[in-house]
Amino acid sequence: MEIISKAEELVERRMRGNDASHDAAHAFRVRDLALSLAHQQGLSSSPHSMLIVELAALLHDIGDYKYVRDPSEARIVEEFLQGQGVQDEMKIKILDIIKGMGFKEEVGEVANRNYSIEFGVVQDADRLDAIGAIGIARCFTFGGSRHRVLHDPRIQPRSDLSKENYMNKEEQTTVNHFHEKLLKLKDLMKTKAGKERAEKRHKFMEDFLKEFYEEWDGRA
Repeated sequence: MEIISKAEELVERRMRGNDASHDAAHAFRVRDLALSLAHQQGLSSSPHSMLIVELAALLHDIGDYKYVRDPSEARIVEEFLQGQGVQDEMKIKILDIIKGMGFKEEVGEVANRNYSIEFGVVQDADRLDAIGAIGIARCFTFGGSRHRVLHDPRIQPRSDLSKENYMNKEEQTTVNHFHEKLLKLKDLMKTKAGKERAEKRHKFMEDFLKEFYEEWDGRA
């Protein structure tokens, strides 16, 4: 489909300068995961829903606040969809998924808001790519790109997170990110398929951290 090819080209072009934690390969993995989850959740009978899922997954990190250099970049996806002639109803659904799927949007919420099944599979796919073996690799890649301290036992993970202080990571270590976000994602999955897949990846992170702390303290 031409619009998918165009979206892939946009992803390659706009994410080329990002570090490997949020590069085009990440977007393509999320797309593949989202389509797989969508099939498991019974969306494959609706080409309309599958196109929403694929486009939202592909385009979800274009304009990410962590990499935006110019405020105008926040409109790139909207302008792309308009330029491709995407109908307003579908465009709004895709943009709503992208704007609402970040962890920072859910920090501090008392209860889950209403969400569509398309939103659920795209968000779950993005979160699955943030945990497990790839999630560990991405976490340390991002931390290294920002010159963060690897680990410091004197700096404890924050428990009183709001959207604002979650986004302020100046004093935080890379390992603390596991406790502040990554270990919480399993319980925030929206779909049955996402929950099932998250179990193995979550356990892998727990085992990794156990070994990490033992090696850090000279116990292993």
